[in-house]
Amino acid sequence: MDKNHISNSIDAPEEEKTITVREFLLASPAMGLDLEIVRGQEGLDKKIRSPRIQKLGLMLASFTGHLDPGRVVVFGNSELNYLHILDAEHRKTAISQLKNYSMCCIVVTKQLEIPKELLELSEEEKIPILRCSALSSGVIPKITDYLERRLASEMTIHGVLIEIFGLGVLVLGPSGIGKSECALELVLKGHRLVADDYVQLTRHGTDKLSGEGGKILKHHMELRGLGIINIKELFGISATGASQNIDFVVRLERWKPDAEYDRLGVERSTIDFMGVSLPIINIPVAPGRNVATLIEVAARIQLLRHRGYQSSTDSLLKNDSPKSDEAGR
Repeated sequence: MDKNHISNSIDAPEEEKTITVREFLLASPAMGLDLEIVRGQEGLDKKIRSPRIQKLGLMLASFTGHLDPGRVVVFGNSELNYLHILDAEHRKTAISQLKNYSMCCIVVTKQLEIPKELLELSEEEKIPILRCSALSSGVIPKITDYLERRLASEMTIHGVLIEIFGLGVLVLGPSGIGKSECALELVLKGHRLVADDYVQLTRHGTDKLSGEGGKILKHHMELRGLGIINIKELFGISATGASQNIDFVVRLERWKPDAEYDRLGVERSTIDFMGVSLPIINIPVAPGRNVATLIEVAARIQLLRHRGYQSSTDSLLKNDSPKSDEAGR
């Protein structure tokens, strides 16, 4: 493992998220679709496990090697036209080969007429067939968007999430090191608190994480000596945020005199949450160090890195350039 890559020991094994076809059907209005059940009511408790869509066309053409039974299968105009060019025997063969795969459900678009062979397969295999009036090109992105949100992996982590200059900064560290006090000072500087103490992380796709606070103590902060305070009531709605994409992580640790700390900022470390890698900066905490200001500066550095500039390496390159050597002579 790369020495600059930190595995997340707090991350517990995530449970697979699923929804039933029944829940999917009931969510039809929320997706902006008019789905209705045509056949296969007995299979409404089957599980949808993936936000990705499976087109039925390749399956009918015998390309079923990568069929995921947890995906929603879409049957559109191209599939119907393909079946129409087949004679009765070949059409029956094409559909009967789908018996080997336990599909969770089939969505027929454009209110198309459903071939009787497909209806018979639905009855035999208890595969729900749903139908709607929208075109496949409109149905697929709506279903995908809904399932990505509904099946997104989640976990809860102990930390603080702050929005600084539009960046989501997740602050980690042992209990009592001053994460909340640091967040309060950043709020006083004009930044926004998203979550204190517990942060609910949600994975979007393969490379994005967002975080938000709990619903019970939303916009609240626990400060030793003061108790629980309401940031929204004390500083106004502009001092809080509901949800925020996470751009980098700051880990606070107690200063150790014999420890070696990065002094140039050349090395970059990362940390993983649910398979998403994020940049991490370790900041030692000691009396006299203004940690909130250091985190604010770290956010500015991250913004510069997004623009392709890094002060440490750029300075070293300038010092090593021929012009610099000539000027020195």
